[in-house]
Amino acid sequence: MKKRILVTGGAGFLGSHLCERLLKEGNEVICLDNFFTGDKKNIEHLLDNHYFELIRHDVTFPISLEVDEIYNLACPASPPHYQFDPVQTTKTSVIGAINMLDLAKRCKAKILQASTSEVYGDPEVHPQPESYRGSVSTTGIRACYDEGKRCAETLFFDYYRQYGVKIKVMRIFNTYGPNMNPYDGRVVSNFIVQALKGEDITMYGDGTQSRSFCYVDDLIDGMIRLMNSRDEFTGPVNIGNPVEFTMLELAEKVIHLTGSKSKMVFHPLPQDDPLQRQPIIDLAKKELDWEPKVMLEDGLKKSIEYFKSAIER
Repeated sequence: MKKRILVTGGAGFLGSHLCERLLKEGNEVICLDNFFTGDKKNIEHLLDNHYFELIRHDVTFPISLEVDEIYNLACPASPPHYQFDPVQTTKTSVIGAINMLDLAKRCKAKILQASTSEVYGDPEVHPQPESYRGSVSTTGIRACYDEGKRCAETLFFDYYRQYGVKIKVMRIFNTYGPNMNPYDGRVVSNFIVQALKGEDITMYGDGTQSRSFCYVDDLIDGMIRLMNSRDEFTGPVNIGNPVEFTMLELAEKVIHLTGSKSKMVFHPLPQDDPLQRQPIIDLAKKELDWEPKVMLEDGLKKSIEYFKSAIER
């Protein structure tokens, strides 16, 4: 049966891939975005589809729709974007969550929250299981995003306990791939764009800090599997690639794959920047039969092709 599905932040990096996948699976999709960081180019190829609808709207204001499922992805996710207007970032995470949860409650819809590995902060436990409660600054420059997402998780579980709303919470680890904003300040886009332009590659700290990189197709597969999982399984669940790389290793791979002559230049580590980030995905394997399939080198090759065209536009 065709489902009517709302995707907030649907013109963003992850949202656009999700809209496309949900349409391919035979659903009716409403894409909601205020275009603060979303881009119409990401979804313009979907506009002729009769089962796709685009609404310009900010989730911090209520909206009345009739839907079966909601994927709540609306929120700037890269540090330069979410720090540009930190008050609005917190509002998007908190008030946006309340508005979407109220919509789910009224429609009796199932709702998925795109949470983040940033809820773990600069972790004192490595790698991170879902049971780890995090090490997060409430007053730092990243707190608008970290604490906003933590509060959103709280709201989701309170709506679940108090009102019986059917919820799913996924904690997204570093994800990359086509449709990323070339200038969003995230490490993969930074390195690839700088390498393609032959510019110095900006390395913060000594480059030994680590991240785990999940290709977008794998992430979207995990997201849909979570939404379709048994009602009793709410999460939170880590969705990410457990293979860890240092920033130096990532930069070397990008330089090699682009054939660039870029050199690395080192700058101080930004405030509250986590030194390690790696998910334990045992829960996703058990409950969703999910694990990533795309190797970093293969995903980087696809991403490099996208960025070549994106920076020429």
